[in-house]
Amino acid sequence: MQIFRKTIVILIKTLAIALLSAVMVMTVTGVSPVYDFVKPAPFSGPDIFNPYRNIDTSFCWKRANFHTHTRVEGLLNECDYRADEVYRRLERFGYDIVTFSNHNELTEHPFDPRLQVNVYEHGYNLFKYHKLVFGCDKVNRFDHLVPLFAFQKQFQIELLEKDSDFIQMNHPLRTIGMSRRQMEALSGYEIMELDSGKSTENEYWDWALSAGRYSFGLANDDLHYPDISRCIAVRCNFLCCPSAEYEDIRETLLDGCYYSMRIPDYGKGDWAVKEDKNRRLPYVRDIGLRDSTIFISVSQIADSIKVTGQNHKTLHMQTDASKAEYSMRTEDSYARFTVYFPDGEVIYSNPFARFDSDSAESPLNQCEPEINISKTILFNLMLLAILILAAAAMSRIIRL
Repeated sequence: MQIFRKTIVILIKTLAIALLSAVMVMTVTGVSPVYDFVKPAPFSGPDIFNPYRNIDTSFCWKRANFHTHTRVEGLLNECDYRADEVYRRLERFGYDIVTFSNHNELTEHPFDPRLQVNVYEHGYNLFKYHKLVFGCDKVNRFDHLVPLFAFQKQFQIELLEKDSDFIQMNHPLRTIGMSRRQMEALSGYEIMELDSGKSTENEYWDWALSAGRYSFGLANDDLHYPDISRCIAVRCNFLCCPSAEYEDIRETLLDGCYYSMRIPDYGKGDWAVKEDKNRRLPYVRDIGLRDSTIFISVSQIADSIKVTGQNHKTLHMQTDASKAEYSMRTEDSYARFTVYFPDGEVIYSNPFARFDSDSAESPLNQCEPEINISKTILFNLMLLAILILAAAAMSRIIRL
């Protein structure tokens, strides 16, 4: 009986120490400034930002996937295939640009250093709050174990953007705790990862856009299993880009002249069918802005072409057509196209948005938050107090 009691005591002490250790790690990694966020407000201004203003049909379109995992050494490996093997598999489906974005690790291009793109997926945290960090020379390894608050998420963006060219917010629908309120607050990223779940609505993008947080959109495979048909070549992007070198990619991604696409798993495991169909995808023939009218034309008859605007509202719907246009009204803060094809392909355009061209080149990054000094001090003192209490409790348990 005495042995049983000792065993129970040891188990309870071990559990308590493990719990207190987790609390201590969460408090140490929870350090963050507290921000006063710019209040949500629709885009406004006399002008309409046209992401396709520099379209050049002489070199449109290059197919790209930017969220790609490969085999890496260590415990964080999430793919069984090397970079060269993954690259070759994507080439079979007509990809021109492939970047490798392993977790917290920069990966070299397997064949051509001219095609090297320094990009990695940032984030160890338990909530899957991940970002693609482009144009960096080293990996920033700071992360919150539990990024619960919007100001912690914003702090990560602020840290990452200091040493990079631009940031993509990854799979918001799969980020635990990512709410509409947080999407309306966060800023500083340039690209939103689209189609990050089963839905093609991208309503989380509209939450941010409706709050005046402009971003372009990319849809990526987030590829971990290149040997499984339903996991590869099911999302991609088409860039109006003169080459696959980083400087051209960077300029294009920050300019906005591209569109994203969901693609069915053609053949359902029949690789020959999948390859053939991927070489004959519907595509955008023309897209742009005339005065206040946005327009799009595609290569095949679509089931429908939808125009989405403020608060995820459908502004216009054209059915059984290969062309559509919409005249933006004064009250329309932004508008974007979604094109649905009979075989299941879906095209997403970047948003046309109101802004003032006399004060800014684009609506990007117009909502920078400010640090609230008093709240920052109070929050971090609270973390310190929790850390001290947890350490004291652990010390007492160990001495028992």
